[in-house]
Amino acid sequence: MNFLISDAMAQSGGQQQGDPMITLFFMVGIFAVMYFLMIRPQQKRMKAHQEMVNALAVGDEVITNGGTLGKITVVDETFAKVEIAANTEVHVQRSAIAKVLPKGTIKSLK
Repeated sequence: MNFLISDAMAQSGGQQQGDPMITLFFMVGIFAVMYFLMIRPQQKRMKAHQEMVNALAVGDEVITNGGTLGKITVVDETFAKVEIAANTEVHVQRSAIAKVLPKGTIKSLK
């Protein structure tokens, strides 16, 4: 079988190598596209969420990642107490708060 492989290699004349600079530019281009389409927008979203979490205050109306709507009654360093109904409060991590709503949103939904 070895004699068949040798003949095939001899007939093809060997592979021609492309220009290494073109390959390098192609790889850099792919990385740049990935950075601007995927990495940078994700970093912006993370920064905006972190700023929102740091700015949480008592009285803010929020939605948690689980979809629970409520009003913040106590803000701690890592947790917040959210009132979801009259005399019903839950503790959630500050990072689990997805969105701060405009004042009066809860009253408009009742």
